[in-house]
Amino acid sequence: MYQVHVVQNGVQAKEKIDHLMSSGFDQNDIYLFAHDKDRSEHLTENTDTGEVGLKEQGLLDAMGNMFKSRGDELRSKMSSLGLTDSEAEQYEKELDNGKVVLVASNETKVN
Repeated sequence: MYQVHVVQNGVQAKEKIDHLMSSGFDQNDIYLFAHDKDRSEHLTENTDTGEVGLKEQGLLDAMGNMFKSRGDELRSKMSSLGLTDSEAEQYEKELDNGKVVLVASNETKVN
């Protein structure tokens, strides 16, 4: 099961994270995406949310992301959390517009 939310900024992200946690998601099962890598890392660190890593992506996808464009990397990470390719593409467009995407997922796949 997963939920996706699009927010404008870190304040809205924190509010949504608090709501998701009160709905039963663990903080480590909430992932935050921003198109700018520094912004994404800063928001993830400040909200203490999970990072998409080997557990979620599998070794081959994680290594492959090192050579992909930022958009391709983000879509791959969102897909690894359960989103379809078309959903990941739709939300990546939101990121292109400066928005922040939160994915709460308590089911991750490993390749």
